[in-house]
Amino acid sequence: MAKTTKPRTIQAVGITLEIIDYLHEHDSARITEIANELGRAKGTIHCHLATLLEREHVIKNGNEYQLSLRYLELGEGVKDRLGFYDVVTDELDELAEESGELVQFATEEHGRAVYLYKTGGERAVQTASSVGKREYLHCLALGKAILAYTPRERVEEIIDQHGLKRYTPQTITDREELFDELEAIRERGYALDEEEKIEGLHCVAAPVMADEDEVLGAVSLSRPLSRMTGDQFREEIPNMVTRSANVIEINAKYS
Repeated sequence: MAKTTKPRTIQAVGITLEIIDYLHEHDSARITEIANELGRAKGTIHCHLATLLEREHVIKNGNEYQLSLRYLELGEGVKDRLGFYDVVTDELDELAEESGELVQFATEEHGRAVYLYKTGGERAVQTASSVGKREYLHCLALGKAILAYTPRERVEEIIDQHGLKRYTPQTITDREELFDELEAIRERGYALDEEEKIEGLHCVAAPVMADEDEVLGAVSLSRPLSRMTGDQFREEIPNMVTRSANVIEINAKYS
């Protein structure tokens, strides 16, 4: 078997993206701070920021740099490209109102879950998730619902790339245990997160399929453990979530 080699990358582009990621995480920063955190020379960081400023990708307030509103434009363009975004938001708004809880939609990109929409009803819990945020797949009901309908070879690649990080004592960190869990999800049609990412929080998620072989993403509903009784966790909530997933599947085909 021929050895797979990675394509050659351009260091300068990598540095620019490191700066963009840093500004995204820290809101604003000075050249010295960015250089120290990224381990780069101040002159290098200054040149990259000057280019980003000229191209209107950052703004400068005093001695600090911030990402510009250009990324709002780019983000909206990405959402429009999806084609089914409005279908997701309409259905999740209804589910949130009906359940009163936190509901979310995510898809997979580069081996991680990316949140596309988040909304909540009157009793919704507050979590650190946000639109655009990336999370590991194995510890989320959303992520496991996606993995369950992803070819095993691809799942193996994702595990090799990102590992199986432990967040709580309930997080699945064994490869074969995860594959057993994914098989169980396919059998029952929905995924469960029993305090695997956040202690005290239970989630139920159902996949949204483009067709039999392609998963678009997943819908989830989260509720504190104190409000998630046995019957609700195994019957009532799964029925609500899978129904919403099915509505999105049907409407997405004609959107």
